[in-house]
Amino acid sequence: MATRQDLANAIRALSMDAVQKANSGHPGAPMGMAEIAEVLWNHHLQHNPSNPNWANRDRFILSNGHGSMLIYSLLHLTGYDLPMDEIKTFRQLHSKCAGHPEYGYAPGVETTTGPLGQGISNAVGFAMAEKLLANQFNKPNHKIVDHHTYVFLGDGCMMEGVSHEASALAGTWGLGNLIAFWDDNGISIDGHIEGWYTDDTAKRFESYGWHVIPNVDGHDFEAINKAVEAAKKITDKPSLICCKTIIGKGSPNKSGSHDCHGSALGDAEVAATREAIGWKHDPFVIPEDVYAGWSGKDKGAKAEAEWNDKFAAYEKEFPDLAAEFKRRMKGDLPKNWKASTDAMIKSVNEKGEVLATRKASQNAIAALAPILPEFVGGSADLTGSNLTSCSSFQHVSGKTPGNYISYGVREFGMAAIMNGMALHGGVLPFGGTFHIFTDYMKNGMRMAALMKQRVIYVLTHDSIGQGEDGPTHQPIETTSGLRYIPRMDVWRPADSTETAVAWVVAVESIHNPTSLVLSRQNTSFTKRTDAQIDLIRKGAYVLAEAEGGKADVILIATGSEVDLALKSQVALKEQNIKARIVSMPSTNVFDRQDQAYKDSVLTKGVKRVSIEAGITDFWRKYIGLDGAAVGIDTFGESAPGGALFKHFGFTVENVVSTVKSIL
Repeated sequence: MATRQDLANAIRALSMDAVQKANSGHPGAPMGMAEIAEVLWNHHLQHNPSNPNWANRDRFILSNGHGSMLIYSLLHLTGYDLPMDEIKTFRQLHSKCAGHPEYGYAPGVETTTGPLGQGISNAVGFAMAEKLLANQFNKPNHKIVDHHTYVFLGDGCMMEGVSHEASALAGTWGLGNLIAFWDDNGISIDGHIEGWYTDDTAKRFESYGWHVIPNVDGHDFEAINKAVEAAKKITDKPSLICCKTIIGKGSPNKSGSHDCHGSALGDAEVAATREAIGWKHDPFVIPEDVYAGWSGKDKGAKAEAEWNDKFAAYEKEFPDLAAEFKRRMKGDLPKNWKASTDAMIKSVNEKGEVLATRKASQNAIAALAPILPEFVGGSADLTGSNLTSCSSFQHVSGKTPGNYISYGVREFGMAAIMNGMALHGGVLPFGGTFHIFTDYMKNGMRMAALMKQRVIYVLTHDSIGQGEDGPTHQPIETTSGLRYIPRMDVWRPADSTETAVAWVVAVESIHNPTSLVLSRQNTSFTKRTDAQIDLIRKGAYVLAEAEGGKADVILIATGSEVDLALKSQVALKEQNIKARIVSMPSTNVFDRQDQAYKDSVLTKGVKRVSIEAGITDFWRKYIGLDGAAVGIDTFGESAPGGALFKHFGFTVENVVSTVKSIL
């Protein structure tokens, strides 16, 4: 019968063998955390390898994702559908065992990790989602939402600023369902970290409001187990278990040094390690008694069956709540979604209000919130500016759950937390900040797109039109930068109708994130026909046709500049130049349309001019080398928005002059 040390050594063997075969990877962290992993996965983690999507499973996140062979070893050994042939293709093309754990590849990987600090921040989102769902669905004697989020993290995660943002908020929320294990091995890529990392980490987390268990021997099974048991008893604080470990433990010549952090051990050292840990088996060979010691299938099936019985009793007593829980965990939209949203858009179009699109966005949120109980909104300390809240939301207050979160001035933390919420399921997160501050949160937004997660960003103060705050707060390249992120849909609506449609499409886009780029200043309103409302969904459409239907020039505009295009159409007509006006609120969505539709909007052979208060190079894909762009390729200035638009050439006179220059 395999001993616990045998089980831990199986992780070491698989990790060093896979890294060696790939001649690429990070064997040190998996070898150093093997005992911690055995304690957690074999004795505490509630999961079912036969059903990785069981709703009440514990979530496990490997924040130090470079040590990916740790999670692949665990998934393989405990019985997930990750056969040895996949382990052997570690880091190779189309392998489920990617270089860093990727959501959607290996079953049981809850989130994509690797950019350090984001995994622990995702974990905060997972734990927050669990707390929100428990508050909404649990009833006396019926705890159907009752699980933990466990996360492994290393020194690099501790150094990254995003982990500070999210961990501080986790303490404020009192997330007793979150337990983190710090792999305190004192090594990073550059070597021993005392030259650049001397924080008193335990005290720092205590100051955040965490329960901290310091100085646990990360290679002592019983010490680790006692720490986990103690952490699980603390229900009003997240817990940090500080595990002192030796990186690459078992390697006689490379353990305890950065030599085993980010490169294969080498054939000779792999052989020496086998000898040192008493592992007498060939590469990629796991004896049956070790498999038996690791198998989680029977325990997992039993745990899920017990929960299914609990849920059946819950469903009998609370059938409507049970149906709602199942809908939300599946990610389905409410049955009345289409009728309700069609009516909302029609009402907005008929009202025809002249509003800032940030205000139009708030109106859309207020209309959607009663339809979508899964909505979890928030802002990075800019609620009154982003206009992200409404009367339907209950604000989170300290440790009291709600469905509106004040994230504080923590944009990056907000982005990573929302990713965790979306991945957990059952909630639909959106968060607001000034558009310019997406530069702080960009990597979290990129991760949402990489993982195909429905996260919605409310990004206000979209251009020089925001005015007096000056160039530090005026986006120039920001909108185009977001458009270049694969699978990120960016909408810059012109008015309240386009904003309402953009919100509906964002909620319906279940496999990608959406950025809503919104104005501070009022925008004009143009009433749409029913056909035009449907065409907004295509990302671009003809808002105003040229007289007679044959255009001399096509003006393409977004956001507040659509009004400028319409006014320019009138001025051009006076000079016998016929212009078609195309509103293009989402270039990303338009690019996915079939060629026939794109040609019907942007007719081949007709010169084009783009109008957007941002960089001009982006627009070459639409206007070509023989077209022209009215835009801004410098930083802005501090002045009222109207004065800035005039100063930078967003005038009818300049548009007319630009059109004439290419005809």
